[in-house]
Amino acid sequence: MQSRRLFITALAASFLSAPVLAQELSGTLKKIKDSNTIALGHRESSIPFSYYDDKQQVIGYAQELMLKVVDAVKADLKLPNLQIKLTPVTSQNRIPLVQNGSVDIECGSTTNNSERQKQVAFSNTFFVIGTRLLVRKDSGIKDFPNLAGKNVVTTAGTTSERLIRKLNEDKKLGMNIISAKDHGESFLTLETGRASAFMMDDALLAGEMAKAKKPADWVVLGAPQSREAYGCMLRRDDPAFKKLVDAALAKAMTSGEAEKLYKKWFMSPIPPKGLNLMFPMSEDVAALFKNPNDKAFE
Repeated sequence: MQSRRLFITALAASFLSAPVLAQELSGTLKKIKDSNTIALGHRESSIPFSYYDDKQQVIGYAQELMLKVVDAVKADLKLPNLQIKLTPVTSQNRIPLVQNGSVDIECGSTTNNSERQKQVAFSNTFFVIGTRLLVRKDSGIKDFPNLAGKNVVTTAGTTSERLIRKLNEDKKLGMNIISAKDHGESFLTLETGRASAFMMDDALLAGEMAKAKKPADWVVLGAPQSREAYGCMLRRDDPAFKKLVDAALAKAMTSGEAEKLYKKWFMSPIPPKGLNLMFPMSEDVAALFKNPNDKAFE
């Protein structure tokens, strides 16, 4: 009799626990499990973070970190044959594409700030930058005040666009600000003489120099107008997926994997021209690798 009661109790417990287990998978992880596909958002010309090489393959520092997240998702959901859908995004459409489910995660060169946190969630930070200027070495421009009355290009939908417009208004510099669709178009505007300076994140500016016809003609300069944290974008209110993404990035940072990737993409020759950005790791990034976190600077 006792054994029969124990059997019934165990059977009842199994039925009660089944719905709980089914409910554990929700949000993005359930979407990925049900479709056996994860949708990755990438940039087309954010060198060296996320961009196309000369074979139209998506490569870069942020792209490799995002693939480590994919590996973690495969392991967690037990989906060894998980399919990857690559979706190019721009500064202007990246947030809507995450929000509407077209992209599950975007890792490129997106700044985590308080304003964007109202629209999307951010992973642990994987890079820290300062916003500066790219100019010709013989331009005579040394810092932002020298931009008065000049054409200045930046990429539409970026924090740099907001900053340069505010600076122009506050300091009454009379700049003509050109908003290009992506970083590649911004640099082309500069390279062809239609702008005297390109304002953007310092690491991205170094990346644009790497694909210039004559990299030695260019220099990154100017007092940083902001300090910003790059993170991967996720949909809001999805703690299970964020926890998995954060853990995968933290593992890469604390294990030394991210440092190896840093050396590969910032201190070694990279595609498409095999040029070395020679962009040493900052104290901010070194500290981040020791203590991963998702804090924004503004």
